[in-house]
Amino acid sequence: MKHFGQSVLTALFFALLLQPATSLAQDSRPVQIDDGLRSALLQAVNDASSFEDKFAAQVWLVDMSARLKRYMKDDKKRLEFLRLVHQEATRAELSPELVMAVIHVESAFQRFAISYVGARGYMQVMPFWKKEIGRQDDNLMHPRTNLRYGCTILKHYLKRERGDWIRALARYNGSLGRTKYPEKVMLFWEKYWFVNH
Repeated sequence: MKHFGQSVLTALFFALLLQPATSLAQDSRPVQIDDGLRSALLQAVNDASSFEDKFAAQVWLVDMSARLKRYMKDDKKRLEFLRLVHQEATRAELSPELVMAVIHVESAFQRFAISYVGARGYMQVMPFWKKEIGRQDDNLMHPRTNLRYGCTILKHYLKRERGDWIRALARYNGSLGRTKYPEKVMLFWEKYWFVNH
């Protein structure tokens, strides 16, 4: 029975790919999902090591891809980025959706973002961390490297703060004792990236 249910849901998933995805987009304009996106999505789903199964990968990637499209236009790059976010967040035992909110606030999904204090990439990682761990040659503009550093740092602060997201996010941002940054991340999570599991 479970297999039959997943087959029906998989068929519905592919039907969604063939039609304009108006209900998945953040704005009211229809999003046309073409053959290139379908192909890229299938490739991303086939490398679904951080998902419980391929069906879970399909659902999450389609949903997040529609939400992210206005920030990343290229279908293939967008799906690869989402797969990396899911892998690195899962590896660090973080919610991928909350990591998406952090990235949204930190860099607005700009891979080559550099802050006025020198923080780099999607998760705005400070370069001094490379020296701290003896890996000066690491490229913080490389998506996987940036996400691995950022997720690892965030998880460390979450453990240090015993699960208190407000304090952990403030530490991540260097604003411990203030709530503006954590509240902004939580707002973006709730408004743009929250998934009811």
